[in-house]
Amino acid sequence: MGSSTALKELQRELENKANDLSKLQKDIAKNHQVRKKYTIQLGENELVLKELDLLNEGANVYKLIGPVLVKQDLAEANANVRKRIEYISAELKRFDATLQDLEEKQNSKRDSVLKLQQRIQSLQAGKAKA
Repeated sequence: MGSSTALKELQRELENKANDLSKLQKDIAKNHQVRKKYTIQLGENELVLKELDLLNEGANVYKLIGPVLVKQDLAEANANVRKRIEYISAELKRFDATLQDLEEKQNSKRDSVLKLQQRIQSLQAGKAKA
């Protein structure tokens, strides 16, 4: 009877760890999605910066604010795009660090789940022999 209780306890623990692993995998997937969005924005902003660099000093630049195009100074537009690129790059670095941390946690959880499964199997094998 004692091994039966231990087996149930191990199975409950396995279920909890598997749920935790599943949550981590969802967090990783969500992080990848958001990171992808920021990567696209970074590419778009770098393209805008290249286009702004091609313009002459006196060129007209317009910024879309709601439904209205508002005239903007070229230097100001350039500075805004550079700040945006800086911000997005910082966010990407933060997401990379978070992603690395989540993946380390995922590997750790996966290892503990595998060890738990092995313990359950060895208990069941010992029970089958008895």
